[in-house]
Amino acid sequence: MTIELTDANFEEIIAKADKPVVVDFWAEWCGPCRIIGPILNEIAGEFNGRAIIGKVDVDNNPGVSARYGIRNIPTVLFFKNGEVADKQVGAVPKSNFVKKLEALL
Repeated sequence: MTIELTDANFEEIIAKADKPVVVDFWAEWCGPCRIIGPILNEIAGEFNGRAIIGKVDVDNNPGVSARYGIRNIPTVLFFKNGEVADKQVGAVPKSNFVKKLEALL
């Protein structure tokens, strides 16, 4: 299950995470975002307990989106120890996300 990240809780969740965090920056109106949403939900189930998968709605959370320079969506950031360790822009196959996440475990 993915968790909802917001301008209010983003820093706290990323800073306190003791495992990698995958963050999907998306919007309701974005077609490619709707394609990768179910993929990330699957990954959340498969990596339950080993990684945190979160989603940021860019329309409702402009602060965190601006802080990380999100200009295109979907953009998926991979965090390790509170820092951005990898990035994926656009809709890609599940295997791409899994490979990037496994590299952080």
